[in-house]
Amino acid sequence: MDREAKQLDAAAWWRAAWGPALLGWVAGHAAQLTQTALWTPAAYGAVLLAGLALLAWARGRRETGPRAALSVALALALLAWAHAGGRAVERMARLWPAALDGAVAPARWVVTGLPREEARATTFEARLLGWEAGAPAGLPPPDRVGALRLTWRAAQPGQAAPRVRPGEVWRGVLRLQRPRGLANPYGFDVETWAWREGIAATATVQARGAAPPQRLADEPGQAPVARARAEVRAALQARLQGFDDASRGLVVALVTGDQAAIPPAQWDVIRATGVAHLVAISGLHVTMFAALALGAVGAAWRRLGARWPGLILRAPTPLVASLAAVALAAAYALFAGGGVPAQRTVAMLALVLGLRLLGRSWPWPWVWLAALAAALAVDPWAWLQPGFWLSFVAVAVLFVRGHGAAVAPDGQGRLRAWLREFWGAQWAVTVGLAPLLLFWFGQVSLVGLLANAIAIPWITWGVTPLALLGVALPPLVDAAAWLARGLWALLEPMARWPAAVWSRPALPWALALAGTAGALVLLQRGPWPLRAWGGLLLWPALAFRPAAPPPGTFEVLLPDVGQGSAAIVRTARHTLVVDTGPPLPGGSAAERALLPWLRALGAVPDAVVLSHDDADHAGGWPVLAAAYPRAAWWAPNGQAPAGLPVAQLCEAGVGWAWDGVPFIFLHPPPGWGGDRDGNARSCVLLVGRGISAALLPGDIPQAVEAALVAAYPGLRAGLLVAAHHGSRTSTSAAWLDALQPALVAIQAGWRNPYGHPHAEVLRRLRERGLAVAATPDCGALTWRSDAPGQWQCERARRRFYWQGGGVMPETAAVLTGTAATMAGDDTAPSNR
Repeated sequence: MDREAKQLDAAAWWRAAWGPALLGWVAGHAAQLTQTALWTPAAYGAVLLAGLALLAWARGRRETGPRAALSVALALALLAWAHAGGRAVERMARLWPAALDGAVAPARWVVTGLPREEARATTFEARLLGWEAGAPAGLPPPDRVGALRLTWRAAQPGQAAPRVRPGEVWRGVLRLQRPRGLANPYGFDVETWAWREGIAATATVQARGAAPPQRLADEPGQAPVARARAEVRAALQARLQGFDDASRGLVVALVTGDQAAIPPAQWDVIRATGVAHLVAISGLHVTMFAALALGAVGAAWRRLGARWPGLILRAPTPLVASLAAVALAAAYALFAGGGVPAQRTVAMLALVLGLRLLGRSWPWPWVWLAALAAALAVDPWAWLQPGFWLSFVAVAVLFVRGHGAAVAPDGQGRLRAWLREFWGAQWAVTVGLAPLLLFWFGQVSLVGLLANAIAIPWITWGVTPLALLGVALPPLVDAAAWLARGLWALLEPMARWPAAVWSRPALPWALALAGTAGALVLLQRGPWPLRAWGGLLLWPALAFRPAAPPPGTFEVLLPDVGQGSAAIVRTARHTLVVDTGPPLPGGSAAERALLPWLRALGAVPDAVVLSHDDADHAGGWPVLAAAYPRAAWWAPNGQAPAGLPVAQLCEAGVGWAWDGVPFIFLHPPPGWGGDRDGNARSCVLLVGRGISAALLPGDIPQAVEAALVAAYPGLRAGLLVAAHHGSRTSTSAAWLDALQPALVAIQAGWRNPYGHPHAEVLRRLRERGLAVAATPDCGALTWRSDAPGQWQCERARRRFYWQGGGVMPETAAVLTGTAATMAGDDTAPSNR
């Protein structure tokens, strides 16, 4: 009896401990992400042992009260901390050494990922197999380097991009570096993305001036899933050549998970109509696939059981069908890329079907938490992607609200109930996700209710099953493509409706979480007086407006645009953009840095100044002109890009005032014909007065600097943006002595080929003890006129342990080290 009692006690303890354990596991993973630096493996091992010891102690006491729950939660939090930290240490050890950035080496590699094929370049993941003869000394062993992200561009203009297949082994020359991208608020974080994906290094295949890459072997077994995806994608694309890119791309994306197959213009439609969750391999698709598998396998097994009854006795139909449904759903999710929504759905399917087979039922919060814990066990850094939050919160909304239409006595009533339930679910998900959508993207689709009402059944029960079946029966792929074409015909006009999208400033994370909690309370089934309290939490998120500078002050935002220039100047009620950044592969800095920041602030530019028409300053003007058609434009005489709307001339003495802040052009003089060099014609804009002023000089050379010092003997500036990205042809000693800036900001590209900022310029700054912040190390920079000796660097704000290194000043400091290593011969061709 004692033994049976103990067993019952143990079972009761585990039932009581399960919820706290899940909460602790989730909280431990979240807490580990707050570390700014990793510990040693031994330290994480000690945390692991402490968690196991605490769990054993709590298990031995077999208590089920609050103290026991807290002990179990803490034990699992320690285990989760050790799990995430230990994996992070292992992943960090496989990152490419930052000291070897830019290393060029002959190597062998095998293609392991689905290639992304564009007109002039192919990008793909690969695994390093070995270094070839002639590789520099000191390179890490190939087996200690994680996954590579390779870009292979066409060797000559006009040539098509190279084509590779997963499993192919190649030999060639690579230029490697640790993943690094532009660092801007609200912009895409390359380092975080690479960390999550396990990318240890990015590399370019050197096809010019080196031995051409050579394919050594084709071994599909090296990457079987990626190879199968590539083969299916190629077959679908060949079959659907007669269809438009949008229809073909949607079918390919739904089957293989290759979202890059959908053209960029169609992604604008998808975002505007709020159907992105249907284009990704979402929970709906995986659930549909599992439901089909459950029914098909169950029917087949019953048929076999009719002939061989012993099969049913050994393996009952519910068991076989459930196992097959989970296995096939997992295989589909893996084949389609294995995103977070698919992982979550597979985990929930496995748990729900397992509980059903055992004759048990859990409350929905435990099912939801168990799926959440399983996702974090697979990927501890899943927190960092929007899909994680949107997927799990959407499911929580449906759980909170309840699901399943009531059964009506007749078919017509049942249909009405189903439609009412379907519409209510869509409304609930729209409201519930609104705070998170505003946090991540700054917009909510207002046509999403109608668009999803059409697109969910259209894609889930039309396009997707036909496309999947079409892999085996090709004529069905054509039917899927025709359905896709019809769907685009409905969605594209919706996306063009004037009020299709509600855009708002990006939310702070605290308001986003509070708003999401409020939405969950508001959407519960219950009395309105109780649910209305949720509206009090939701309303601040919907009404939020970021603070603007007080009247009489202004702020200057210098985004990280690579080798180029751009600035945002904000007063209490007005916004000015100065330069629009350079073109970038696949887009422009205006799209990736300026627009996201402006929209996140809720700022609409009143005017745009192009200092001159060099591409690194004016490359993004078409993007801004399309986004803000009412903005006024300024440009120097003869330096406006072709096609620019009528621009006013920036001439010395021309100025205005916004909210008590003066703006005045200091250069070029009226009718100035001087040097034919476009740099010398740059608009020079002074904002503010004295030590609280900011000076944005474009690319003016030292001769123009000297002329300005002579023309304006009392000229001062708190913020000086170094002309021409820190070139030695600008930022002279006399210029610095006259302005006496509190901060010199330098916008330049990381390891740019021009050697900017130049060692001579840095020497002048150090000799005068001037504070310096350079975007290659600082990332985007924020400076305010009411605190001219302080500023904020985006890379200093990002304190995750995987973020790239570099000097990151938050207060006055002199830049040394990294900038000095970037200095070089400034005789390289002008970056115009």
